[in-house]
Amino acid sequence: MTPASSTPSLSPAADKINNQNTQASQPVGRQLMTSPTIRSSVDAIVSEVRAKSAMITDAKGPSPECVKSYDEMMARAAAVRGRGLLYPYISSGVGNGALVELMDGSVKWDMICGIGVHFFGHSEPDLIRAAVEAGVEDTLKHGNLQTSNAAFEFAETLLTEAQKNSRLKHCFVSTSGAMANENAIKVCYQKHAPGATRVLAFQDCFMGRTVTMSQLGDSAAGRVGIPLSTQVDYMPFYNPVIADRMGETRFIDMCLDHLRQYIERYPGQHACFIFELVQGEGGFNVAPRDFHKALMEMCKSHNIAVWDDEIQSFGRTPRMFAYEHLNLGEYVDVLCVGKMTQACATLYTEAYNPKPGLLSGTFTGATADFKVGARVIEKLRDGNYYGPDGLIERHHAEFRRLMHALIAKHPDWFPANPKVKDMVSGCGGMMRFTPFGGDKDKVMKACRACFDEHVLLFYCGHGPYHVRMLPPLGVMKMEDWPRVIECLERGLAKAAAS
Repeated sequence: MTPASSTPSLSPAADKINNQNTQASQPVGRQLMTSPTIRSSVDAIVSEVRAKSAMITDAKGPSPECVKSYDEMMARAAAVRGRGLLYPYISSGVGNGALVELMDGSVKWDMICGIGVHFFGHSEPDLIRAAVEAGVEDTLKHGNLQTSNAAFEFAETLLTEAQKNSRLKHCFVSTSGAMANENAIKVCYQKHAPGATRVLAFQDCFMGRTVTMSQLGDSAAGRVGIPLSTQVDYMPFYNPVIADRMGETRFIDMCLDHLRQYIERYPGQHACFIFELVQGEGGFNVAPRDFHKALMEMCKSHNIAVWDDEIQSFGRTPRMFAYEHLNLGEYVDVLCVGKMTQACATLYTEAYNPKPGLLSGTFTGATADFKVGARVIEKLRDGNYYGPDGLIERHHAEFRRLMHALIAKHPDWFPANPKVKDMVSGCGGMMRFTPFGGDKDKVMKACRACFDEHVLLFYCGHGPYHVRMLPPLGVMKMEDWPRVIECLERGLAKAAAS
């Protein structure tokens, strides 16, 4: 006899009926997502991608039988765009970690990753799985009036990490880094309205290519023909050469005096100061904590929002957020992330939570953006990437070691420039080196020559110019570095000879 206090076990038939009833009580969409047919199909797709990806093992030149059709593809792309591609790069759709195959059959070491988008490289099974699962949903796009839970799961995952060392509380997702920045400046303008219409930014900053962002960015070429309707005051970024010459404390005091002059010249008119804690397009320039801290404290004392732009730096510094790396989270009012996160986002504190109607969008992203983006953040969170012994710092040290060896081997490729303190520099996964004196034409020739020798790079800076890397450190192996540097050396040799 079964004791009254125990629960009788169900028979197999009763178990089956109970499971069917439980499943039937769920929304049909949830039943679809957990369907064994869907699961096995996704498994099969990921398995096939993994098998094909494993066939790509090293860099190589194009296949002769593919060259003609590839040239035709490039011509079609140029006709559509109105100009040719900067690099003759059209991928085949498969790669293996840091290696990517192009449609001409060639394989390259991808050390720029779409200017920092693909931290986990090419054909990463985890991310392929997330993207394929996302394709099952009934619609592709999310927006102000129609969304699924994927957008909020992404935002929650991001916020959970951001809130560990900051006051950030809310998140609005968007389709691009430029739109994340547009939303950030709107939030700052609204908070400090009326009257605060000016913006502070660092010289050599880059903010995107919308009408407003092209005005904030410190690049004359990026705003040719654009009406100048945004009032921007540029501050000097930390300069290690000048700081060494005059002393770091005196340099910071000089910058504070510069900021004080703007505040006194335009009292109460600055809505925000945009901080790139590590400059991206500007040259992978870094600054010590005391430099940013002093400027942020002056902003706080004059009611100027501190806006931290981490669209290029997020995830690549020795901590997940650059403000964590520099211990500045207490000062940040608004934050933008993008690129590596797949879906872009603007985060803000409760004090900067905007009024209804300010932020919206028919499109805020696609299901695949959010599913893959959430998985990227989880992998960053759970992997051994951060801290002094983390993978990011170890990769950065190996990059520096091999580059210094290359400089010692070919010193004529790396002539001194009085504006450059270190020929090899950067922060974490943001790596740069300065060949040929930082001359723009020579640096660009070097990047193209390296492309021909099967390694993808790009430039940064504004005189001097540098070669930059944003490698896929999420999947790159330490033993990959010597093979990358071999390709790099051949490319620099070609550039030097020309």
